[in-house]
Amino acid sequence: MEIIGSELLTEFLHAISQSLLIPVIIILLIFVVFSLISIGGLISEYTSRKKLTLNDIESLINSINNLSNPEEMKEKINDSDIEEKYKIAIIKIIDNNNFGSETKKAFAGKIIEEEEIKMEKIVEKTDTIVRLGPTVGLMGTLIPMGPGLAALGAGDIVTLAQSIIIAFDTTVTGLAAAAVAYIISRLRKRWYEEDLSNFEVLMSSILEILEK
Repeated sequence: MEIIGSELLTEFLHAISQSLLIPVIIILLIFVVFSLISIGGLISEYTSRKKLTLNDIESLINSINNLSNPEEMKEKINDSDIEEKYKIAIIKIIDNNNFGSETKKAFAGKIIEEEEIKMEKIVEKTDTIVRLGPTVGLMGTLIPMGPGLAALGAGDIVTLAQSIIIAFDTTVTGLAAAAVAYIISRLRKRWYEEDLSNFEVLMSSILEILEK
């Protein structure tokens, strides 16, 4: 009775593992397609990206440093070369200049935090592939090896060869998708960390000017 129960459980586990092969292959294909699309997105972002540099910050601060009229400040900011999202954030701070000092700092901190969250969401997708690509690829390696080993025991070399091909293909696909996603994530993180650091400097400088 115990032997029969053990055989049923083994067959059940085998059925589950084999039923996962097609979903695993589909997921790997999705990872590859998304990685290729992400390469295009990275190139597009690089060509259209306006890097926020310390020179941009220095130029903007010098242009508004001696201005006391908020409308003149906003006009100078709109005429600057910084990216549109940074202009909007700074103008929000100027529009709320009637707030207290601590409130303005908290408000500025919230704006910076929201910008950081947006950046994290962009990188999160490729980070997911970096983590799951090798795992799903390993699943695609192990699943067909069961039938392959069974075929080897029965002398069926053709089935064994097919199983090994599937195992190798899924491993390579998972690792390739993860490698591409890792490079994309690293590049974007480097860009975003630099931009966010400069954005914090810019917001602090604007707050200091408004305090005058």
